[in-house]
Amino acid sequence: MLQLRACWATELPVDLLLEADPDIRQVARYQEKGLGFVAELDDKVVGVAVVVLGAGGKAELMNIAIEPAQQATGLGSQLLAYVIGQARAQGIRQLGLGTGTFGHQLRFYQRQGFRVVAVERDHFLIHYSEPIFEDGIQHKDRLWLELTL
Repeated sequence: MLQLRACWATELPVDLLLEADPDIRQVARYQEKGLGFVAELDDKVVGVAVVVLGAGGKAELMNIAIEPAQQATGLGSQLLAYVIGQARAQGIRQLGLGTGTFGHQLRFYQRQGFRVVAVERDHFLIHYSEPIFEDGIQHKDRLWLELTL
């Protein structure tokens, strides 16, 4: 049975966070100041998310990851819907996030209603010491997406 709950972001398993963000320094930075969310299936953590609150009713989804064996099962969509609901309940009016310019993640967020509002050129080249590849293509630019709650 799937259970979704909030927790301290520092309680989240780092190895799972690294599935979505391969830079341990970046993960540690937002893990310290973020709100955590967990998806548990039969008492085992299979999904995590981190949200950092900003000013003026805004927040940023810094990370959302599902254990590889559980991907493409709908758990990620359920976890993201839960995070959106919790953000709305906390009075957040706008949830933003950054993602690559291609790949399944972009479609995943768009299915939940997120819209592209900006392109940050060379983001992954500037902020990550190691190149990030997906389907043989290097991520260079980052898309900024937002969802009005």
